[in-house]
Amino acid sequence: MQETTVQSARGEEQDVAEIARRYFGAFAAHDPDAMAACWAPDGVDRLHGQAVLHGPEQVRAFFADLLEAIPDHRIELLDLVAEGDRCAARWRMTGTFAGPGAFQGIAPTGARLELEGADLLVIRDGLITANDAYTDGLTFARQIGLMPPQDGPAELRLRSAFNARTRLAARLGPSAPEPVADGVWLVRGGLPSRTMNVFLIEQDGGVCLFDAGISAMTRGLAATGASMGGIRRVVLGHSHADHRGAAPGLGAPVLSHAEDRADAEGDGGARYFDFSKLPLHARWLMPRLLEHWDGGPVQIEGTLAEGDEVGEFRVVHLPGHAPGLIALFRDRDRLALTSDCFYTLDPTTGRKGHPRVPHAAFNADTEQARASIRKLAALEPAAAWPGHADPLLGDVRSALERAADST
Repeated sequence: MQETTVQSARGEEQDVAEIARRYFGAFAAHDPDAMAACWAPDGVDRLHGQAVLHGPEQVRAFFADLLEAIPDHRIELLDLVAEGDRCAARWRMTGTFAGPGAFQGIAPTGARLELEGADLLVIRDGLITANDAYTDGLTFARQIGLMPPQDGPAELRLRSAFNARTRLAARLGPSAPEPVADGVWLVRGGLPSRTMNVFLIEQDGGVCLFDAGISAMTRGLAATGASMGGIRRVVLGHSHADHRGAAPGLGAPVLSHAEDRADAEGDGGARYFDFSKLPLHARWLMPRLLEHWDGGPVQIEGTLAEGDEVGEFRVVHLPGHAPGLIALFRDRDRLALTSDCFYTLDPTTGRKGHPRVPHAAFNADTEQARASIRKLAALEPAAAWPGHADPLLGDVRSALERAADST
């Protein structure tokens, strides 16, 4: 066991270990006032999984309630190690959840408790300024009867029901990744027909996501990315709700074109949507679908511009559907990942079909969108994968040129 003294800002020596012992001694003595006296006025006690307490009064109130709920509470220090202004304490707590007080809204059950935990304290100028406390919440829940006993019949039934729900979620969630080209995979999401496309590009031992689908795809994309080495970054083809949806929940840096940054961090491009251009049945439905699909604003870590590289791909700026819409193009196999530069899906009916200009209701500039389809056609892709539904193969250039000219 290591004990240290440190010099305080006032030039006074403080025995960090002794101050920690004083604090736990006050707890053992059922004296929440003395516990509170060990705290700095702006101290923060983080009881992970339970509460965050600010200042001595909140510390006093929390532990007063705890001691009323467990009147025969005992705490034993098992280890205490101090270095500099920090102290780690491992402890064992026993007692009976007898009341009369409740604990965090749970009525006393009379259950016998035996728990272990650890506190990581920061002590400066003779007072505790911060603490991170950890204990076994699942064991506590089992001991008071809030959760069934480990491996008992009730827990086995609960586990079986949970696994059944997980299997159902997997069937209803995003598809397994399917290869579309060397080092590129596609995950499809969205019910009922999984027409939301997210592309995974091999990069730095993991994958880069191009577009992020809808929010319901978040867990599936995170799991798929983890199984493929981790998601290194997310590149948004554009900022609309059905393309940024999972991005906020993936824990990876997100990039977009500079012209779409404000929309990605804001309303997802809704500022230029015109739902009056939709058929009557879709005018009510589409705003609600977009709200359901959206994961909300996402912080953009950096921006991309025409000619920038994403692995083996180069960025192609194709504005119109969105001001900052981009495609990724790989020269060696002429593969184009195009986001919503063109549609192969009618968003008002869900029917798949020939390539077409994105629906005017969602475009920032439909004529500019036509010009961008022609720009994409001029690259003569061998395969062009859109943000929804199925790819263009074969004579891609001619198909895109017809799409650009269609009304």
